[in-house]
Amino acid sequence: MTQTQSAPPADWSPPAQQPATPAVQPPGARRASAQSPIKAWFEGTPGRMRALLILAAVMSVVFGAAAAQGFSQSEGALTRAEANAAQLVRIQAIHTNLVSANADATNAFLVGGLEPPEQRQHFVDSMAEAARLIAEAATAQPADKDALGALNQTLITYDGLIEQARANNRQGLPIGSQYLKDANALLQNDSLPLVKALVQANEERVGTEFDGVGNGNIWLLTGGLLTLVVFGFTLRWLARRTHRYINLPIAAGAVLVLLTTLIGGFALAGASSDAADTHQGAYDQTLALSRARIAAYDARSNESLTLIARGSGDAYEQAYQESARVVDDQLSKVDGVGATLEQQWKDYKEIHAGIRTTDTGGNWEKAVDMAIGRDPQVSSVKAFSAFDENSATQLKSTSGEVHTELISARDGLPPIGWLGLPIGIAAALLAAWGMSQRLGEYR
Repeated sequence: MTQTQSAPPADWSPPAQQPATPAVQPPGARRASAQSPIKAWFEGTPGRMRALLILAAVMSVVFGAAAAQGFSQSEGALTRAEANAAQLVRIQAIHTNLVSANADATNAFLVGGLEPPEQRQHFVDSMAEAARLIAEAATAQPADKDALGALNQTLITYDGLIEQARANNRQGLPIGSQYLKDANALLQNDSLPLVKALVQANEERVGTEFDGVGNGNIWLLTGGLLTLVVFGFTLRWLARRTHRYINLPIAAGAVLVLLTTLIGGFALAGASSDAADTHQGAYDQTLALSRARIAAYDARSNESLTLIARGSGDAYEQAYQESARVVDDQLSKVDGVGATLEQQWKDYKEIHAGIRTTDTGGNWEKAVDMAIGRDPQVSSVKAFSAFDENSATQLKSTSGEVHTELISARDGLPPIGWLGLPIGIAAALLAAWGMSQRLGEYR
């Protein structure tokens, strides 16, 4: 008997087949696949062209930034040198006014009673000018503010001691001379050391800025030379690969970088040279004149203090001699007008020698008359005033030269400080233009 196989149920379906599991790629293969477009972009001659284009463009922008930085640094150094030199002159003017006022106070003390009105007014004017300059200097240079504040406090005490000395001197009381000595000691031991510290700090600032004027060339020349090397290599490589002697846009970019480097380099070198000339010329003469005037007023004060001591003023006479040597040394550094000032200072020293001879010879009253200008034939006041007025005029002239020369050196620089980056971008665009011409041949 034959058996028939029954058909499967109507709702039956063959078992579903499992999808094949995709092959797992190793991590290295995935990275290679991701990097392949970038790698391909730099492959072959077109890829090397793109790499050189990027390098030339980046170096062009770096050059522009370096040129801008170099000029900004040199311009800033010149500006700061001028400002710090002005601050130094200001501080030395404070010093001069203080020793001038002290010389007036000590010399007027020899008169007895009421001092000459013009001498008293000169003292008041000198102290007022010192106070004004202290406030101005504190505003101009915040770093000096604390020291100037301390200086101002000592001057308040000094002024009080001088007023007590004057009041007692008008009444003929011997204690007045002690107040005067205390005031002088306060000035020498408390006030002037602060001024000298301020002078030293500002001299160092000025020296640092003068030295920094030429440093801008380091930025410019380094950036320029490196960029020119990149442009030169690019032009040579293109000439060998494309058999064309020159790529005009890239060559134009190289010329732009070269001209900027040369013009900027010569300009910065010239500014540095001008600053050095100012430093060794007008600036040094300004310092010498200021120091000479300060030492001269010190000598003048000690001349009066020697007479006030009446026979026991050897220490003051020794201080006079030390100050006089400083004046001689500083005047020897002043060109042109130094001879005239030296002669005027020599005239004053000769009168001082006569005062000392007269005093040690026993004629104290005549020595005092010579010192305060009461002697009709020999006047220490007249001789010193001639030196004072001439040196003040020359100091104003030389300090003005420092300001003018530094401003001229700064204003004479080409505007590469703000044109540097645009120049770099222009060179980068020229490099891109030139390279795109060659890349177009491979499309």
